[in-house]
Amino acid sequence: MDSRFKTDNFEFLFDCVLKLQSKEECYNFFEDLCTMPELQAISQRIVVAKMLTEGKVYKEIEDATGASTATISRVKRSLQYGADGYDVIFERLGIKRKEK
Repeated sequence: MDSRFKTDNFEFLFDCVLKLQSKEECYNFFEDLCTMPELQAISQRIVVAKMLTEGKVYKEIEDATGASTATISRVKRSLQYGADGYDVIFERLGIKRKEK
């Protein structure tokens, strides 16, 4: 894990997220925590990651999500060289990585 995430503030945030017990609680918490643009950016990135994992091409992703090629590239780098956070979640959701 990147040491920049090992702060008291991040620890408290992640502890809070782990206490959420339903989608309704998630909606309420993130509505209070984030602005709409922040939440849209986060949700867009996770959808981009899902689509890349499923083997979609940039144009398909761009059309479906409105994400810029810069955002798609950044997410792709995270999938390839990141901390495997997307992979853990996608595995738990039953989303399989398309082999290339």
